[in-house]
Amino acid sequence: MFTKEDSAPLLEKLEKVASVPPVLTRTSMEKLAERPSALPRAAFPVANFTRALPASNIRVRRLPQTIAHRGYKAAYPENTMASFTGALAAGAHAIETDIHLTRDNVVVLSHDATLERCFGRKEKTIDCTWEEIRDLETLAKPKQHMPRLKDLLELVARSDHKDIWLLLDIKLDNDANDVIRLIAETIRSVKPVEGRPWKGRIVLGCWATKYLPLCDDYLPGFPVSHIGFSTLYARQFFSVPNISFNMLQAVLVGPLGSKFLKKAKKLDRLVYAWTVNKENRMRWCIRKELDGVITDDPKLFLKVCEDEERLKKKEWMSFYDLLDIIKINLMVLVFGIVFMRKHRGGVDKRFIRRRTGTGSIEN
Repeated sequence: MFTKEDSAPLLEKLEKVASVPPVLTRTSMEKLAERPSALPRAAFPVANFTRALPASNIRVRRLPQTIAHRGYKAAYPENTMASFTGALAAGAHAIETDIHLTRDNVVVLSHDATLERCFGRKEKTIDCTWEEIRDLETLAKPKQHMPRLKDLLELVARSDHKDIWLLLDIKLDNDANDVIRLIAETIRSVKPVEGRPWKGRIVLGCWATKYLPLCDDYLPGFPVSHIGFSTLYARQFFSVPNISFNMLQAVLVGPLGSKFLKKAKKLDRLVYAWTVNKENRMRWCIRKELDGVITDDPKLFLKVCEDEERLKKKEWMSFYDLLDIIKINLMVLVFGIVFMRKHRGGVDKRFIRRRTGTGSIEN
């Protein structure tokens, strides 16, 4: 029988090969598997504001939107106000950021569960109060403080940023009910730009199915995107109308990825890819007409989008790129199979909607 201990080596290897975020630690993956046997009846809206934009290029009809990963991470300390304002100045269409909670229920923006990598402290964010965190400075320069979700919302609530949208990566480290409830309370506390409600500017990024009913309860009418690294696990979200997909880019390359993209396109599902920093992989995303590219360097991606001559030419990935992608896919495939064998159980048929039009379901 597969045990928890068996998953550790696989996860460690996957993190090293794919530079996968700490969300794929053993503890987080156990939480990922804690889901109800059925998905909620409520349909989520289509995030049309995140669709790829029309392009003038003959070879590509659409260009993916530029989504700044933790802000402008290539130039500023990640998940800081400097990183966010830098991304906006660079021309990003959206900002991707990570959600955590403090001990006193403040929604803060930080990728890791601990403060060590970015702030040099070993404590977990959930074990600290906001007062204990707010004055800490990043190790990276220019020195910055950890912001709250409220701070970012107030930034993009300005009329000159009314077209910017947010992709929230809701981390698995916190209690699911608490984090969704507190995100909802924070959003309600900040007045949006007139005529631009937050429902049309925020996408809730969820790793596990257990978050869907909570999003429906606390944030009805907000679009939801599945964040994932396995197309096998992600496929169950096809049964929920209008859920979009935010996938590790490497798993979209190859036969399984191609099949997944084909089905997503057939069902008119929006697809974004993370985290894409190499120019040739950026061009791959453009040619595949993905809806969004999450990148550490939004300025570089925008430049790639403007290079029409390069986009017109057929391009093959390098041997080293293909080798890297194959390694990542093998690790994801092996772990995905083991994971699903241990946590069997599909979507209850009562919750599957068979209808035509956007987000239609087909078996």
